[in-house]
Amino acid sequence: MGLFTQILTLPLAPVRGTVWVLERVVEAAEDEYYDPAPVERELAALERALLAGDIDEETFDRREDELLDRLDEIRARRQPDDDT
Repeated sequence: MGLFTQILTLPLAPVRGTVWVLERVVEAAEDEYYDPAPVERELAALERALLAGDIDEETFDRREDELLDRLDEIRARRQPDDDT
């Protein structure tokens, strides 16, 4: 960028800074949302609850399907596109 361009766009610096911060926040939120570790821990806890008799088989199956679907979503998101 030339000096003239920097001077003209200087009033936009706070906006660019805010956008940059928001982009980092979104990245951090996506990283946390697409982390498989909490889902895997929840699956393990669900199995322990079933074995302990805290939940019935129907509840286990329903919740397990939800968690496995979530893991599939996470894995699909983390895989590079094969279309290119």
